[in-house]
Amino acid sequence: MGIIKVNNIKLYAFHGCLEEEAKIGSEYRVDVIVKADLKKSAKTDELADTVDYVHLTHVVKEEMAIRSKLLEEVAQRILDRLFNELKMIRKATVSVAKINPPIGGNVEEVVIILTKKR
Repeated sequence: MGIIKVNNIKLYAFHGCLEEEAKIGSEYRVDVIVKADLKKSAKTDELADTVDYVHLTHVVKEEMAIRSKLLEEVAQRILDRLFNELKMIRKATVSVAKINPPIGGNVEEVVIILTKKR
């Protein structure tokens, strides 16, 4: 088993329960960790034999563009798509962070972390 990590995917999106969040949006950071059998790709040096991190990033960008009230729902959608589209994945963790959330205090970020196994 091997691990592929895509760290610090920076995006601007419009998630949140407040109307203002839907209008002005916020900065987000997404991290993805996937576990898969990477033995074959380590030998063949072929992209078709591994989990393409470009595909991982593409899924994150598309799902983050769909507005949700809760970050949990966004993270779950990302996980579901990864498992549907990339059959090599055995386990994945998605972390979605809202930078400077509007919660009435000096808070750097709020992070939701979800994990799914096949």
